[in-house]
Amino acid sequence: MNKHILDKEIQQFINSNLLTDVNKIALAKPMFKNVSSAELAGQIAAKKKAKNKLPTWFSTADIYYPALLSIEQTSSETTAAYKANLAIGKTLLDLTSGFGIDSYFFSKQLDEVFSCEINPELAEITAHNAKILGANNLSVISGDGVEFLKKTDKDFDTIYIDPARRSNSNKVFKLKDCTPDVTENLDFLLSKSQRIIIKTAPLLDISAGLSELKNVSEIHIISVKNECKELLWIIDRNFTRETKVLCVTLNEKDKVFQFPISDLQVKTEMAQSEPAGYLYEPDVALLKGGAFNLIAERFGLKKLHQQSQLYFSDEIKTDFLGRIFEINSLLSLNELKKEKELKGNVIVRNFPEKAENLVKKYKIESTHDDFLIFTQSNKGYLVIKAKIIQHY
Repeated sequence: MNKHILDKEIQQFINSNLLTDVNKIALAKPMFKNVSSAELAGQIAAKKKAKNKLPTWFSTADIYYPALLSIEQTSSETTAAYKANLAIGKTLLDLTSGFGIDSYFFSKQLDEVFSCEINPELAEITAHNAKILGANNLSVISGDGVEFLKKTDKDFDTIYIDPARRSNSNKVFKLKDCTPDVTENLDFLLSKSQRIIIKTAPLLDISAGLSELKNVSEIHIISVKNECKELLWIIDRNFTRETKVLCVTLNEKDKVFQFPISDLQVKTEMAQSEPAGYLYEPDVALLKGGAFNLIAERFGLKKLHQQSQLYFSDEIKTDFLGRIFEINSLLSLNELKKEKELKGNVIVRNFPEKAENLVKKYKIESTHDDFLIFTQSNKGYLVIKAKIIQHY
């Protein structure tokens, strides 16, 4: 950590050049005695990345930024704030701090937070920023989190861990292929805390995760603007009941769809009629949860086709997690060929061609609210003309 980056004139330069091409800055001759052009470019690139993802950090003076990769890999403020409400008790240990976003938000909810980071420079950066942000109950520890836990006499109410997938692993994503290995240390972690929160990438299969873990009380599937951001595995020391799945969308209005894991076995009949009224496209969090039939049952919808994952109803269900369209008309593929001046955004669901190919093939002009949904019902392929009435 080069503390000269915090010098007043350096900070002024960084803030004045947020719109400047960082490549030009990196290749320019050194402008300051104690800070290289590459360091300046790195700070500017990282701060620009933080503008929307980490607005608190972006808007606070004298924040020191790590390498851009650390910004890209860290939680957003939106997801970190959600996670903070899942911790229990008064004390928390973050075993894998990184840039410290999650640790900071945990510190806003709990009395005392200890944050371990194995990279000494990143630990120093996180400690500096915690002080700048006024997180006085957040203690940053430079070192391996598991080793710290083995040496300390302290127990914690909650332990949070964000294990990193080993870069040399080409296997199917499993927790045992991550560092630290949660599966190997799970019994030890449970002996030191009441609750463990594990963050994983959405790539991890839910059934695979459950096969590697025990005492999983909840699985939170977090989505922002229809992008699945992370899975959160809640493990409670004395939990013996059925795991609950929560599909969560963190948009302008947060929504939650929850169910016991056994409800994945719910059966539903496919609609025999063609879609009419309103078409429902589930958010990616619902799709990751796998409760395709349960969606129809809970919201009172008809399922278009077993593989299409689209639903319809005569009513508007505003608590639905996903987009809602008003169906204007249906077209067969033969009827579509006769249409002229087609307009709309193209969506493909359970259809053999890609959206970009269909746009070229039918010369479709994009519009804001109109959609052409290429899909399949039980009666065959069709195109649904619709107007969006609820966004993600």
